[in-house]
Amino acid sequence: MESRKTGSEETDVTTGDVEPPWWRASKRKGRRREPLSRRDIVEAAVRIVDAEGVDALTVRRLGQELDTGSATLYWHISGKDELGELVYDRIMGEIRLPETDPTRWEEQLKDVARQVYRVMLSHNDAVRLSLGRVGLGPNMLRLIEWLLDLLRRAGIPDQPAALFGDILGRYLDASVLEVSMVLCARGDSASQDAGVEAMRSYLRTLPTDRFPNITALGPALTAGHTEDRFEFGLELLVRGLAAYA
Repeated sequence: MESRKTGSEETDVTTGDVEPPWWRASKRKGRRREPLSRRDIVEAAVRIVDAEGVDALTVRRLGQELDTGSATLYWHISGKDELGELVYDRIMGEIRLPETDPTRWEEQLKDVARQVYRVMLSHNDAVRLSLGRVGLGPNMLRLIEWLLDLLRRAGIPDQPAALFGDILGRYLDASVLEVSMVLCARGDSASQDAGVEAMRSYLRTLPTDRFPNITALGPALTAGHTEDRFEFGLELLVRGLAAYA
């Protein structure tokens, strides 16, 4: 089964004809094309996030990256908030969406969720650009439409189908954010393993009369790696949704 095209091949966040009206370039269609395109700006912004993190993504830093002035950048973007939306939507363009198959909806849903999880982790702390925002750029619209089509064809009622994307998005954001914070704080896997072992050692010292359940389940509480915990949470979400089918 062929996958749908993604990114610039499917819906390009930098040139798409479907985009939020508050994005600056959408108000300036038909004007003379500038030597510096919005595509150039977004790709430079992604490089900055990948190398230096979201905090480094400012209009001033972007100007340095592109060797241009702020006035040129503000012709294409209204400011840092819009820039963050553009970068996030560009990253979501990396997700490959299969043709929806209602007979395999649970498997397809999990596969796409895993893609989002891994793609976001590959872009430093870019997940922070999603927090507190509702992404409605071209690539997010493509992803939302795919999800709704899959769930409705699988027999999920409209209201649970409509709400599930938000719940899944929050789970993905939280999961990616925690992993990215741990990576920044502890570095390599050896340091992370040492941190988990220190937690286990501490739990073993707790008085069993006061904390009988924690001490009994200490090994279980600290078992598994990050991927295992992510998979467990994803399974819980999908099983819960399946109850509505």
